[in-house]
Amino acid sequence: MAALKDRLSSELKDAMKARDQMRLDTLRSALSGFTYKRTEAGKDLTEDEELDVVRRLVKQRNDSLAEFEKAGRTDLAEKERAERDILAAYLPQQKSAEEVRAIVTAILAELPPDGRNQGAAMKAVMPKLKGLADGNLVRQIVTEELA
Repeated sequence: MAALKDRLSSELKDAMKARDQMRLDTLRSALSGFTYKRTEAGKDLTEDEELDVVRRLVKQRNDSLAEFEKAGRTDLAEKERAERDILAAYLPQQKSAEEVRAIVTAILAELPPDGRNQGAAMKAVMPKLKGLADGNLVRQIVTEELA
């Protein structure tokens, strides 16, 4: 069993004792995501696979948050924001825009001049930044650097 799942299980118990319903529900959804993914894969999850589950849950919260804010539902937006923040605490620290720009610039310099397009650049950059930066931020920076 991986350490992330153990940590979530332990903190779930703490949330139960503290009667912190928001944290309790959020951690349950993450553990449920692990169970679903393990069943789907037919094997125990690696640490990277567990992190992917948490990343997917954070992305879902971000998408919902944007929709709720667009619809003017601040109550639901606050709930999504709180859940996202709880889950994001379990992910590795994200790189800043400046760090992402430095990595993108270095990788673009290595690409042959005729191979410098959005698709080729993203294909070269994303493996290095997987899980360390938001894909939309990376795409935006790649577009700016290619312009």
